[in-house]
Amino acid sequence: MKKNMGSYDKLIRLVLAIVLIVLYYTGVITGTLGIIGLVLALVFTVTSLISFCPLYTLFGLSTDKKEKK
Repeated sequence: MKKNMGSYDKLIRLVLAIVLIVLYYTGVITGTLGIIGLVLALVFTVTSLISFCPLYTLFGLSTDKKEKK
């Protein structure tokens, strides 16, 4: 797996994950939407930690400045 995520991309994903988790645990989003939010938060967190997004590979994108030529 080649890294394809830059620093800002990872930071934004982590912030969004935290927001989704807080919204769920404060009861702002509940039920099916809440579960979807938690799953999305998990995906955002994992992709941020490993610096790899499978969707970026599928579409040929990269936000990693080291990758750009």
